[in-house]
Amino acid sequence: MFSKKLIELTDKLISACRKKDIKFATAESCTGGLIAGCITSVAGSSDVFERGFNTYSNNAKSEMLNIPIDMIIANGAVSKAVAIAMCEGALKAAPVQLTVSVTGIAGPSGGTIEKPVGTVHIASARVGRRTVEQPHHFVGNRDEIRMSTVTRALEMMLNQV
Repeated sequence: MFSKKLIELTDKLISACRKKDIKFATAESCTGGLIAGCITSVAGSSDVFERGFNTYSNNAKSEMLNIPIDMIIANGAVSKAVAIAMCEGALKAAPVQLTVSVTGIAGPSGGTIEKPVGTVHIASARVGRRTVEQPHHFVGNRDEIRMSTVTRALEMMLNQV
């Protein structure tokens, strides 16, 4: 299901977290659980992967990650502020030291001039460190945008280990 390159990246993340005794969680919107799916496709991932929050709707973001609806409305679900709030909310909601969040527009519809299809915000939080966030504009069809998001999210987490 996932490419060999993506599985190798996931295995590196799992090994690095295992060596440092780091547990992690995901908070996903536009990927709809693909990051968690990729992680759990690797045997032994349960050593470090605690849980995934599949927060596709604004209500899910608010209920599961404690993000105020007013923040989502003010900034838009696809924004730096919401991506940061998602990963920090996951860090508070789960017994983990590391999280990643993704929120974006995978298309083919839903884009605007300000936020075209392919716009994705990825953020990662680690206990004791400053939260990092990166905006991206991925190109391709819906599947390609989502898989690019998975890859970049895993790379971001690996950099946080």
